[in-house]
Amino acid sequence: MPKLIEKRASDIHGNGVFALQDIAKGTEIVEYKGKRISYDEADSNQRTGDPDSGHTFLFTLNDHWIIDATRKGNIARWINHSCRPNCEAQLEEHPIDRRKDKVLITAIRKIRKGEELGYNYQIQLDKDDSDSTREAWECRCGAPNCSGTMLQTGDD
Repeated sequence: MPKLIEKRASDIHGNGVFALQDIAKGTEIVEYKGKRISYDEADSNQRTGDPDSGHTFLFTLNDHWIIDATRKGNIARWINHSCRPNCEAQLEEHPIDRRKDKVLITAIRKIRKGEELGYNYQIQLDKDDSDSTREAWECRCGAPNCSGTMLQTGDD
C-alpha cells in the first residue's frame, strides 16, 4: 500500500501532516498512537506537555484513559487543529478492555495531494482557564471561519 501522509514543516504550527496523494472521503488515514495513561498520571507527569503552553500530545480516549503520544506516539500527533477540518478523530471502542479503545483519524471529505490534514481538537474551555492559557491555545489555521482559538465552550 502506498504511503498516504508525511510530516513536514507547517505554516499553521511548526510541524504538520500532509497528503502524499489524493485521499478519498471516509478513508481511515492513521491511528493516533501513544502510551495509555491515567488522568492522574497525565496531571503529575511533566513529560506529557504543558496545557498552559497550547502544546500537548495528549488525547482523551475515554473516562479512564488518555493517549500520551510523547511516548510511543506516531505521525498522527503532528496533525494540527483546524476550524475547517478535512479529517475527524473517531473513537473505536473495544468491547471488553477500554484501555484498547482506539482513535482513528478519518477523512471527512476528499483531501488533495499536498494538502495539510487538520481536525477540530474539541478542547473544552474551563471557566477557570487564565487569559494566558486562552492566548496559548490561539488557532492559526487560517480558515475563513477561524474562531481564533482551539478552545471551545460547551455551546460550540
